[in-house]
Amino acid sequence: MDFKQRAKELVSKMSVAEKMSQLRYDAPAVERLGVPAYNWWNECLHGVARSGAATVFPQAIAMAASFNKRLIGEIAAAVSDEARAKYNEYKTFGDTQIYQGLTYWSPNINIFRDPRWGRGHETYGEDPCLTGVMAAEFIKGLQGELDNPGYKYRKLDATVKHFAAHSGPEKLRHGFNAAVSEEDMRDTYLRAFKYCVDNAAPSAVMGAYNRVNGEPCCASETLIRDILRGEWGFEGYFVSDCGAICDINKHHRVTETEAQSAALAVNGGCDLNCGSAYRALQAAYAEGLVNEEAITVCCERLFEARFRLGMFDDDCEYDNIPYDAVECEKHARLNLEMARESIVLLKNDGILPLRKENGLKLAVIGPNADDLTVLLGNYHGRPSKHTTFLKGIQDEAEKRGVKVRYAYGCHITDDVAGEWSENPAREAVLAARSADAVIMIMGLNASYEGEESDAYNGTDGGDRIDIELPKTQKRLYGEIKKTGKPVIFVNVTGSCINLSDQDENCAAVVQCFYPGAQGGKALADALFGNISPSGKLPVTFYKSADDLPPFEDYGMENRTYRYFKGTPLYKFGHGLSYTKFEVEEKGGGAFRVRNTGDYDGAKAVMSYDERGWLKGFEKVFLKKGEEKTITFSEIEKPF
Repeated sequence: MDFKQRAKELVSKMSVAEKMSQLRYDAPAVERLGVPAYNWWNECLHGVARSGAATVFPQAIAMAASFNKRLIGEIAAAVSDEARAKYNEYKTFGDTQIYQGLTYWSPNINIFRDPRWGRGHETYGEDPCLTGVMAAEFIKGLQGELDNPGYKYRKLDATVKHFAAHSGPEKLRHGFNAAVSEEDMRDTYLRAFKYCVDNAAPSAVMGAYNRVNGEPCCASETLIRDILRGEWGFEGYFVSDCGAICDINKHHRVTETEAQSAALAVNGGCDLNCGSAYRALQAAYAEGLVNEEAITVCCERLFEARFRLGMFDDDCEYDNIPYDAVECEKHARLNLEMARESIVLLKNDGILPLRKENGLKLAVIGPNADDLTVLLGNYHGRPSKHTTFLKGIQDEAEKRGVKVRYAYGCHITDDVAGEWSENPAREAVLAARSADAVIMIMGLNASYEGEESDAYNGTDGGDRIDIELPKTQKRLYGEIKKTGKPVIFVNVTGSCINLSDQDENCAAVVQCFYPGAQGGKALADALFGNISPSGKLPVTFYKSADDLPPFEDYGMENRTYRYFKGTPLYKFGHGLSYTKFEVEEKGGGAFRVRNTGDYDGAKAVMSYDERGWLKGFEKVFLKKGEEKTITFSEIEKPF
């Protein structure tokens, strides 16, 4: 009997009330049928999150900067090993609590259309092709296709989110209506979702909080029934974002009561509710707003998923993954590899790599230099080992006889400094004066660009009002610049920052996108030349937010590299190397690539269509003097 049939048989034995109860994320046990309680909510954006110790890989935007689809798939397989290992132990308690199951609400494949959106670093950037391809490999790695092709059971459930046209403003998301043209919807907002459905078969899709063209996303017949299930043939289950169905009556005002909202969502095709709205289904059923057949269909989809994960069987191959998989050495190596490949060298006047060794004096300055939080981004686990940027530089410097003096220099923003706070800027100036070169490590952290519910920037819900460095950091940068010492500026953010002054006045500019627990070692390896940087920007770096349309405008005109009419500071796909490559297109998706420089290194080869839009890419590693011919199929099968 297949999983679908087993689900139908089990659900047929349930009462209407029991079926309704199983449509909640915190589904209770149905003891008379041997169904244990199950909490559907788990997160693994870049590692198992909110569930204790785990390997914390680079944030999603950082992995996108690698342009390495093979590596992101391997990382997702590692994440699924750790998730299964934890589940195998948690279920010995008789049930699973929140963040302990097998159904994961990742990845986030919304298009990063505007750098002011606080959650943009959860995504794979501004391009639908890059987003779709990287996400598809991540999904296949999570679900078991990459390490166990032809699997009987699914390793994890991946959930692509947030469907669709969702990218701020965070503070308005519960009642916001995104007005989107048909062209922008098809060419931008839906393309990565369709690619994933066609090429990776994600188990689930999560709806967004907002409305699109007047319809609440978690109850949209256009999005869910017509496009997702109708046009695309998606057969998995649909999940609401947390509290989104309550928003339908409370904030969108499309319905008047929670019972009406719950009925609208179920009838619209939303199978699983994260939140409390589906507790009102009994009232909706009693009022004749929803029928048993619609509830049954939702329930059957959910139990098919649980059967497919092997939850009710004793022969699932993944039940044997041991707890030793968590933070194992293999995963640490993958973590460092991805952190290295995510670093983007934006400018270099020749100061990098740092060649002078014995006797070289460095000053490491900045609020992000020795901060764990800037390694982790958001939706993260708790690494038992980590290397901050300062520690990574110190460790490498010690091997080379290089002297390092550290000063944090300023608080990350003026908001965290009070009347009685210390004033560390002078110490930073002293450190710079004594150094041959200064490494300034500045930027933001996930408390200053993030989700509505967990970002410090509460007045804007986690979004930013501009793309500038915080004023306190600008002041410190100005003081260090006055010393006349060469500055290597390392910007640590999940998004675009205006680095115009740094591009003009610093000896080198490096972008780090929240690089994970091993980020400090990765940066040191890049600065000292242990590796040649190979990351590319997955987003455009603009000079000012004034160059962009209003944040609330969901039209794509003058947004992202595909539509921007101005001159960016750094283009999408920009990224320098210590070595040189020759790339020759041979036709039919084939490229000859040769490393003609003095360093071993990796090259992200990209192909663009007649509109100048990315249509395929491949990362290739070449030793100096080495040549390879590569072929990638995305060119033959564009979106």
